[in-house]
Amino acid sequence: MQKQYKLKNIVINVIDSIKKQDFLVYFRKISIIELNEKEIVFWVVSWFMKDNLEAKFYNTVLAAAKLENREIEKISFKIDSNIDNPSNTDVIDCSDFLKEVSKSKKSKKSIWITNNIEQKITASKTWVERYNLANFVVWTDNQLAFSACEAVCRNPWKAYNPLYIYGDVWLWKTHLLRAAWNQIIKKFKDKNIVYTTADKFITEYVSAVKKRSIERLRQKYREMDVLIIDDVQFLAKKEQTQNELYNIFNLLYESNKQIIISWDRAPKELENLEPRLRSRFEWGITVDIGRPDFETRLAILQEKARGKEFMIPQDVAEFIAANVTENVRELEWVLNQMIAEYELTNITPTLPRIAEKLKKLSFTTDILWSVKIPQKTTIKSYEDIIAKVWEHFWIEVDGIKWPNRRKEFMIPRQVSMYLLKTKMHYTYERIGNIFSGRNHAAVLYSCKKLEKLIKQDQGLLHEVNTIRDSMWI
Repeated sequence: MQKQYKLKNIVINVIDSIKKQDFLVYFRKISIIELNEKEIVFWVVSWFMKDNLEAKFYNTVLAAAKLENREIEKISFKIDSNIDNPSNTDVIDCSDFLKEVSKSKKSKKSIWITNNIEQKITASKTWVERYNLANFVVWTDNQLAFSACEAVCRNPWKAYNPLYIYGDVWLWKTHLLRAAWNQIIKKFKDKNIVYTTADKFITEYVSAVKKRSIERLRQKYREMDVLIIDDVQFLAKKEQTQNELYNIFNLLYESNKQIIISWDRAPKELENLEPRLRSRFEWGITVDIGRPDFETRLAILQEKARGKEFMIPQDVAEFIAANVTENVRELEWVLNQMIAEYELTNITPTLPRIAEKLKKLSFTTDILWSVKIPQKTTIKSYEDIIAKVWEHFWIEVDGIKWPNRRKEFMIPRQVSMYLLKTKMHYTYERIGNIFSGRNHAAVLYSCKKLEKLIKQDQGLLHEVNTIRDSMWI
């Protein structure tokens, strides 16, 4: 059994080392008669086979045997006149065995391709809503980068190779690269499309060095049809990794494979990159992404808010876009702060509240202080609250107090009762006496009714919070 196992592995190694036609001509049937730590003796079917194996393939078979056992120093061939006996289970029919090996390789490759496609489709589904060209906000200083990506997605391998995109941090370079990956794999499902980062590539290279499998790494990348590498700036000062990327770049480029790269600087500014690799990056098209202007920041903020199903008041959105100017990531971060506060406290964002928030977060620009933030009002009695509600809704105070059932009075009255109960902590009886002697049940109903309405209507919730903020209660 051990001889048969060893023989199969040796023959597989031979198949991988010589031409198929040579294998079928000079290898017919073979078995092992003797096996020890230093030598292997093979049975072969004829003098023709023995002579040719010794003359033409001795070193090939010896190398194949050494791959199975490094201690092997010598091989030899002898003729077995009974090797064609069907009952001899130690014999390998090389023609049939080649078919089995080829079939097995195709099966493994098919499984790999299927798994690879499934992984890409699964990953694409997780990225399709977050990273796609449709939800990428285009502004003046990223129009060229966006158009180049669109062109590559339509015709990879034919347009702009390599495509080099650069720009400051958090300007949606990653969004653009992942969107390109997502778009290409949907259009070319049978191709090997790979998105990776420089960090992952470095880890992969170091692992290959440790395992002495650099050639396997190169083979893996050689089989890629599109390679997308993000944040290549992390390769700076890593000379060996840069050298390997240079080799892989050449392999892919010479095979007309598409390459997309992102960096935070233009190629000419890459001082810590090998000149020959830098020159490769300049072979195709180089495009940059600039910072978005006010209108674009506002559009991005509103797009992000819609994606999270959150209603942000226009004045608040404009105020944030005017003050948060560095990059898209900061805009998204401020938006997430607002959403978290709303979910935890049920308080919608208002201009005074967000101005105070940005002050605490150190977004202290001149525009911030140009907004007039209401001064704190001292609430001395229930009349002050009712007066504020009257002022906000532009109605008469008597219309709130007296039992008028007109709609324009009902909501302000309920807001007044709600604020007196939740912020002034009046009893239901006391509130009822203020509002024309209403009973306990009527006031309770009004407060509960408003609580239900503001949970359903963000606009009304915004109104209530605006009134409350104007009184700082």
